[in-house]
Amino acid sequence: MKALGPDLIARFTAVRDRVSAADRETLAALAPAAAESAAASAPHWDFDQPGHRVEEALQQAFADRLTDDHRRAMIAHYAFDLPGRIAAEHLPEASLELYPEWIGRMADFLTAGADPYDRDFWAKDVRLSLALSVPGARTQMIDLSSPLGPGQVLRHAREGWGWSVIPAYAAAQAWKPWLEVHTESRELSDFNAAGWDRAWATAAEILKTRPHMAGMLGSSWFYDPPLETISPRLAYLRLNPLQHGAFMVHQGPGDIHTERAATSSPTRKALIEEGKYTARSWIMAWPRAALIRWADARKAAEVAEAA
Repeated sequence: MKALGPDLIARFTAVRDRVSAADRETLAALAPAAAESAAASAPHWDFDQPGHRVEEALQQAFADRLTDDHRRAMIAHYAFDLPGRIAAEHLPEASLELYPEWIGRMADFLTAGADPYDRDFWAKDVRLSLALSVPGARTQMIDLSSPLGPGQVLRHAREGWGWSVIPAYAAAQAWKPWLEVHTESRELSDFNAAGWDRAWATAAEILKTRPHMAGMLGSSWFYDPPLETISPRLAYLRLNPLQHGAFMVHQGPGDIHTERAATSSPTRKALIEEGKYTARSWIMAWPRAALIRWADARKAAEVAEAA
């Protein structure tokens, strides 16, 4: 996307103009430093860090006058410069072609002005507007830098989840930065096998231009092995990467994983409440060579089928 169209410019302007002229000047003044701080924190394992950095800048500037209109105005302000940020990342067409829809959805959400501004949506919008995360498919976004530290791998082995992860970690040179995939819950049309294949394939195209990166990660309860029996419709999320060279690292249970696993399935909710299932989060790590090999084979099969 080389430039925002007139409609998007008008919509982002209208969102920004919900705050006073004086407040717009304040936003414009603090935006560069906040963006720099957000970008510096983006490689942290905590996805929310860039959002926290921008939130801190807003809190410092507006204190108890801070409203969600200011937050939306800040995202709109960053959106005006998004085409330049996108260009600077030298992204492949597989990601670029998704931007019109993603930016349009962001404009829709900001225009709707729902209060309160959901914290997860805020974190995602900060990252998207600063090009710290980029589109991978209609439902999946991809962080451009994320770590996989050796401590997690050693804990996985020590706690009895298997020692094979250690040579897999070493072979992948997994101490290098990774891409990481996240689900955008405001648009779930690509939460299916085809959509996830598209997201992994987009990651492969990004990796081809970034030889310093180890591969792509996912981190979620839906990679939990028992789901192959409990929720077989989700099995593809785990099995497709594993069958093509990925490895898994156990993270553990947690309230957020329990909540998310129970939300969309009465079956899982009942098993959790009965103490028959504990939702656990796992990291799915797909090393670059294996992921690119899979994606290239997938592309070749699509070409052959279309011929």
